[in-house]
Amino acid sequence: MLERFRQFWTNVWAPLGDLLLRMGVSPNAVTLVGTLGVCAGALVCFPQGWLLAGVLVITAFVFSDMIDGYMARTSGQLSPFGAFLDSTLDRLGDAAIFGGLALYYIGPGDSEWRAALAIYCLTMGSVTSYARARAESLGMQAKVGIAERSDRLVSILFMTGLADLLRHLGVGDGVLWLIPITLGVLAVASTITVVQRILVVRRQSLALPPPAE
Repeated sequence: MLERFRQFWTNVWAPLGDLLLRMGVSPNAVTLVGTLGVCAGALVCFPQGWLLAGVLVITAFVFSDMIDGYMARTSGQLSPFGAFLDSTLDRLGDAAIFGGLALYYIGPGDSEWRAALAIYCLTMGSVTSYARARAESLGMQAKVGIAERSDRLVSILFMTGLADLLRHLGVGDGVLWLIPITLGVLAVASTITVVQRILVVRRQSLALPPPAE
């Protein structure tokens, strides 16, 4: 759903991408730095309880995912390795975000079941991406689902930042319930997405001709 806004933000950050290209920075370097920034924001800030600060740091570096693609297309540096690196590091960043929330609940958040919920979201997010990648490696498609990567990330980052902002504004600690509620919704949505992808690949596989003897 949120992919429709990708072109808008790409246009916003295009001048920065052009500047980096003129400076001799490669798209792969931007991909790597962006991932390191996301991981630092999630794994340093979240476990300390600095939720809003973590969201702001992560958000700043998440846009590198659009900048590196723009740079690669503009400079003609599109390559299979670049696509592989981008996709692989995306998974690492996603894991850091949900892993950071799990560490928050193990630490200052003091809730084992919420930590487990964050870990479940981390796991199902990885399975969602793997199901699509594995289907494509077998010559099939599995792009269906109600919980795309961008939807999951924007939802949890927005609600985490909003909850901590409201807490700092004096609403009270109860507003932090917005985070586990969002995690619960994402857990259900990710599970449904995995099932949807399994079913669509099964239908495609049944339609394939039998292997030659």
